[in-house]
Amino acid sequence: MIQIDDAIVALDVIEENFICDLATCKGICCVEGDSGAPLEFDEVKKLEELLPVVWDDLSPEAQRIIKAQGVAYKDTDGEMVTSIVNDKDCVFTCYDKSGVCMCAIEKAFKEGRTDFYKPISCHLYPIRLQRYRDFTAVNYHRWRVCKAAVALGDREGVRVYQFLKEPLIRRFGELWYNELCIAVEEYKKMQGR
Repeated sequence: MIQIDDAIVALDVIEENFICDLATCKGICCVEGDSGAPLEFDEVKKLEELLPVVWDDLSPEAQRIIKAQGVAYKDTDGEMVTSIVNDKDCVFTCYDKSGVCMCAIEKAFKEGRTDFYKPISCHLYPIRLQRYRDFTAVNYHRWRVCKAAVALGDREGVRVYQFLKEPLIRRFGELWYNELCIAVEEYKKMQGR
């Protein structure tokens, strides 16, 4: 493990390869799973504020769920997560013409309709953060639906932390990310690479 400030980064974040391959997976990570996307406390309010911006991009089923229970709920672990439709789709999913699942929030961001990209847990995926009293664990979450992303990452030689540079900077800051890159180089030297 590598420690940068109060974050402990699992070695597989720096050793494993990964590049999302939406053409192959069709955005299945926004559909599959046991619950919605994990949310930070302040993100629930932000999602509520964004509803008028993305409302027309949401499915009628998602709109009904949001009207009934809101944008988020507490899952079985007691964590706030995005509401889901039929125990599958995040309520903020939408689909393009080729059937690729996209985030309506990210779509609105790219179209200049909001300054909020999407929840940080979504932006960071396949990294998952786990907060403890004295540190935050930065872990790589392996999931069978991401096999194509691993294969593409292997072909291109892009590590998880490199692929996720932008969201890691968004969450931890540019200085932190630069320190991580320095630590990775030191780790490689110690490993004789």
